[in-house]
Amino acid sequence: MKASYKKYILDFKRPSGTSRGVLTQKETWFLILEENGKFGIGECGILRTLSADDRPDYEEKLKWVCENIHLGKEKLWEMLLEFPSLQFGVEMAFQSLESETPFLLFPSDFTNGKKNIPINGLVWMGEPAFMKSQIEEKLVEGFHCIKLKIGAIDFEKELELLRLIRENYDASTIEIRVDANGGFTSSEALFKLNQLSEFKIHSIEQPIQKKQHDSMSELCKNAPFPIALDEELIGVFGYAEKEALLQKIKPQYIILKPSLVGGFRGSKEWIELAEKYNIGWWVTSALESNIGLNAIAQWTFLQQNPMPQGLGTGGLYTNNFDCPLEVKNGELVYNPNLEWNIDQLLDS
Repeated sequence: MKASYKKYILDFKRPSGTSRGVLTQKETWFLILEENGKFGIGECGILRTLSADDRPDYEEKLKWVCENIHLGKEKLWEMLLEFPSLQFGVEMAFQSLESETPFLLFPSDFTNGKKNIPINGLVWMGEPAFMKSQIEEKLVEGFHCIKLKIGAIDFEKELELLRLIRENYDASTIEIRVDANGGFTSSEALFKLNQLSEFKIHSIEQPIQKKQHDSMSELCKNAPFPIALDEELIGVFGYAEKEALLQKIKPQYIILKPSLVGGFRGSKEWIELAEKYNIGWWVTSALESNIGLNAIAQWTFLQQNPMPQGLGTGGLYTNNFDCPLEVKNGELVYNPNLEWNIDQLLDS
């Protein structure tokens, strides 16, 4: 078996704001396996400043993976515990190589076009007029669940946007999720959550910065609506460590990004523990290209979670790869009649 890797820079169609800053590009890496005339591809979707494996030796470790690919998927996964995006890339590349075709990793009613995955419509931070136009766009596109990233503009303006939605759509028509990306301080968080509660919010992701376990535990206990842990899960590697975190904080939900939590195997560990403690969960992509998004979507469908998932990021880039994934009426659709095209990656 031959293994190689390639770096690829994804360009956003328009600058996308989060509480950590504005994104114009997204770096990603691909692990490519070749054996007996077949090839497999896995995406190592690192998010700089956020991923636990944002380290100076990242590329060096990826090179090491290629040199030691003979160790196999299970052994490599265990040896890459501190490199969750590489764990995901390895899992995906082997699954791709072993599949009938490189991009049909988990055949199902989703991949044959019979069933779809409900998803949330993502609204990026920005000026109020820009956020308002995105919200209107998502509603026209048929979304019944929208997720707003908050915490970067004036909070009063964000409340005005939520008020605008609720003046036109009640909670039974549109489910609203908000994501603060740790943007609130622990001292102000509960006050802000109480203000947000007026708008019948489904849940808020990561209201305060991670590793404030006592404060987050208190918030989960006293908040007027559910809290979902997101960044809090990053860098929590061992099974016992994961269980201790959930026991301590007792969140209502956790959000699983395979690129950030150790791929499918790492996500399954979190799911197992969440279900043990009656904690809800859903899966979200982490700005991967369509190659990674495709694998995550196919795997997510098999988990049979009826909640809207966070898998609507395929249309963010100008230089993404043509693939069978489409977004229609608030759902992710796999159209078997559409072809893959990754020529720009292979030619790079």
